[in-house]
Amino acid sequence: MASMMGVWAFCQTILHTIIPPEFRFAFLKFFHKFFNFFTSYCYYDITEIDGVNTNELYNAVQLYLSSSAATSATRLSLNRGLNSSSITFGLSNNDRLVDSYNGVKVVWEHVITQRQTQSFSWRPLPEEKRGFILRAKKKDKTVVLVSYLDFITEMAKDLRRKHQDRLLYTNSHGGSLDSRGQPWESVPFKHPSTFETLAMDPLKKAEIMADLLDFTHGESFYQRTGRAWKRGYLLHGPPGTGKSSMIAAMANYLGYDIYDVELTEVHTNSELRKLLMKTSSKSIIVIEDIDCSIKLTNRNKNGVGKINSNVPSLPGFNRGEDGGNTITLSGLLNFTDGLWSCCGNERIFVFTTNHVEKLDPALLRSGRMDMHIHMSYCSFSALKILFKNYLGFEDDQLDGVVLKELEGVIDDAEMTPADISEVLIKNRHDKDNAVRELLEALKTKAERNRMKPRERNTNEDEDKEHEKRALDCPKQDCDLLQESCNKCEEKDDENKTFCKTVGCLLRLVYLRVVCLVIFVL
Repeated sequence: MASMMGVWAFCQTILHTIIPPEFRFAFLKFFHKFFNFFTSYCYYDITEIDGVNTNELYNAVQLYLSSSAATSATRLSLNRGLNSSSITFGLSNNDRLVDSYNGVKVVWEHVITQRQTQSFSWRPLPEEKRGFILRAKKKDKTVVLVSYLDFITEMAKDLRRKHQDRLLYTNSHGGSLDSRGQPWESVPFKHPSTFETLAMDPLKKAEIMADLLDFTHGESFYQRTGRAWKRGYLLHGPPGTGKSSMIAAMANYLGYDIYDVELTEVHTNSELRKLLMKTSSKSIIVIEDIDCSIKLTNRNKNGVGKINSNVPSLPGFNRGEDGGNTITLSGLLNFTDGLWSCCGNERIFVFTTNHVEKLDPALLRSGRMDMHIHMSYCSFSALKILFKNYLGFEDDQLDGVVLKELEGVIDDAEMTPADISEVLIKNRHDKDNAVRELLEALKTKAERNRMKPRERNTNEDEDKEHEKRALDCPKQDCDLLQESCNKCEEKDDENKTFCKTVGCLLRLVYLRVVCLVIFVL
């Protein structure tokens, strides 16, 4: 054996000396082609790191195989990721797994090798080189490359959303980027609200759930019709009617993350676009209390609809009249329905407001706010849901007489679910007392609401009496009053002219000082 090894080493040295490297390379290439011609399989390598970037397909395959590795593989590696609520399974080194897709069988093999030591690298690489080898038959090559890998990617997204907890993002730094290049900060979203516990009319809840489910399954529809895959919801109603709980229930129902946009922290329209570009697909973008966050009211009223400043546009002075932001109504409309809103798929925009009449009609039209959801006062059906949530009462456990009394006063009382929940939480340890106290509170509130029209009619009668007295006053007194009003108007005009002159002088002095500072620098 030693003699044979020596002869082989001598012959190999002679061959390397006589045969040029190009000929050896061509021979090996021909040998591989000849071998592949007689084999019925093809192989695909999916490495963990592609050059210097992380291969997302590797992570998708690893997560996809974890769903079936627990039952078919013999050796597993366990892992729990960040913000994950469950343990995922993975293939160990050189372990194999057989998978099937539409009648096509493939073999996955996880390969881990030691990486060669690098002399210098601007980005340190892991010591181990990880990757998957996919083996499939040549006749199934089209199925594997066209649909199977896309199927793995979609399944991995669903598994990641299922295993990973929801995240709540906020733009606490406005629209500026942090050291990682992200404008958002996130915390785990643990809100327990669901559609089952939401105090709302069951028919309306069923309608909203069906609309959400139809939206998530409508990718082909949106592509066929040429529309961006997004949907807008407007939640409006009095405070305490459950608008925030509705958003949490939507996120838990769909498994979406929430991006809570704080408009008061955003200064310009460009920062608003940056925030939108950094949001992920399958997410809910929320702007709460849009009627009072910034001054975006009806443009027909005093020309409001844009917050501008009379201060010149200089660095550090791009703020509004009240030192706030310069977000325009046009910028907000482009944020929800413009070209920049199409930089992600399957996203939901939710606006909340307590006074829908204060919003500009351009925000309310179809395409921006596709569904208007009125969060009204607590109804009788919603009251039964609250009894079940807080007291554990079912429909057949309550006294029929008490239910009739509650049904008779609940509409006139106009109490929000938050008000009723406060009464039930306070007496949750004594269920009978909770029902009695709630019934008394509803009766009191209903009686108070019935007295309001009487007071309103009394005030109207007093106003009519004052108006009649004013009409019966002597004509001379009216002329004196008119002359006094004209003098006041002349004084007001003089004061306005003086203020405008002083304002122009101050702006002129300000501009000259700025120019002088720039010239000196």
